Amino acid sequence: MLLLTTSACSGMSEKTNSSPGDTANSTTATITYQSENGPIEVPANPQRVVVLSSFAGNVMALHVNLVGVDSWSKMNPRFQSGLKDAEEISDESLEKIIELEPDLIIGLSTAKNIDKLKEIAPTVTYTYGKVDYLTQHLEIGKLLKKEKEAQAWIDDFKRRAQKAGEDIRAKIGPDATVSVIEEFNKQMYVYGDNWGRGTEVLYQEMKLNMPEKVRETAQKNGYYALSIEVLPEFAGDYLIVSKNPDTENSFLETNTYKNIPAVRNGRVYEANAKEFYFNDPLTLDYQLDFFVKHFLGG
Repeated sequence: MLLLTTSACSGMSEKTNSSPGDTANSTTATITYQSENGPIEVPANPQRVVVLSSFAGNVMALHVNLVGVDSWSKMNPRFQSGLKDAEEISDESLEKIIELEPDLIIGLSTAKNIDKLKEIAPTVTYTYGKVDYLTQHLEIGKLLKKEKEAQAWIDDFKRRAQKAGEDIRAKIGPDATVSVIEEFNKQMYVYGDNWGRGTEVLYQEMKLNMPEKVRETAQKNGYYALSIEVLPEFAGDYLIVSKNPDTENSFLETNTYKNIPAVRNGRVYEANAKEFYFNDPLTLDYQLDFFVKHFLGG
């Protein structure tokens, strides 16, 4: 369930590997990427990237070809067209990854078999939460030698999100609160400001208010598990419900939920959890449009 964010401060140098008999087509340019684990030599123009978790949307947004991705990315409805030719893999499907002949592997620092993956292709891992979600995208831009494109998107996104936040606060009031909730594996969660589900957009960029109870419990770890009985204590004036269409979401039928003021007042906005998990540029743009549409009717 980890969702994204992390990395390094990257200065890069570029060189070309070739032998006397090489032609221009067989010459392979590389760059040295300063990862959080030290310098790693990676392709300057990777053509066959494998992403083990969280970062598929970042790579797709920078128009780099993916040949293998994690199951969470593969099941995202908004990624399906872009990933139709990518294989579903994991950090344990080493033989399948070898068959894909990747020239770069990207994953989280918690991935299994990292040493074995490094034998297949240059492998760069990131620690979730080490840097903020926008810096994370910039880091991936540096890794893929697309730093300028990444920075341009970041600048534009911040401008659009902050303007939307001003408009929404003007409409709902400067003191209105918003909660993000989700039922996952029959457990209810509320989220802080850095665990996907639109939380980065709502709280970090739009500057909407988090209920104090959520701030006290969910902000440190990014999420907090609770029972349906106490959900009203964590519910803001507005509720964003990250709803997995494949699960029962039985809490929606309880009297406890139905009697929450935000529910009674029609201030609940339901999102497809499969489209809302991540915080990559493709997902963030979708989340921003979702909030503008539901809060402002745009």
